[in-house]
Amino acid sequence: MWIKYAIGVLAAALIAVVYPTLEQRVVQPDEDAPAFSITTDSGQKITESNFGGKVLVLNFWATWCPPCLEEFPALNRFAAQNKDSGVVVLGISVDKNETLYKRFLQNTKPAFQTMRDPEQNVNAKYGTFQFPETYIIDSKGRVIKKYIGIVDNFPELEKLVKSL
Repeated sequence: MWIKYAIGVLAAALIAVVYPTLEQRVVQPDEDAPAFSITTDSGQKITESNFGGKVLVLNFWATWCPPCLEEFPALNRFAAQNKDSGVVVLGISVDKNETLYKRFLQNTKPAFQTMRDPEQNVNAKYGTFQFPETYIIDSKGRVIKKYIGIVDNFPELEKLVKSL
């Protein structure tokens, strides 16, 4: 009987310690974007506050994610077409395999800033667990829109970004 009691007490203690770390905050539109500071593959330092009053299109993706690969060409075209219009596109990959990640970038030559975050530090701040996931953040650091899965309407995205 005392073993059952001891197991119950240990289980309760474990839950009390672990639960707060499991409770994940998921960022939604009309909230402030979580603070982050990263250095892109090209060496540019980007924070949520230093993209110069521009709109930030923040995309979380991975090379092992088929929908991410499907979305990538359209996101690349969007970035190329809007690079001079006050829009910063940042792709954060959660790839753990650096070789596959670098090979993919060499083959695709993205028109936007990228970085690999294998420990998923940035996407954890956003509560991202589905890939791809894209956030539109206005020049004041406010999340305007969130796309879960493939952005399937880039004309809508372009219209939204231009309105900001």
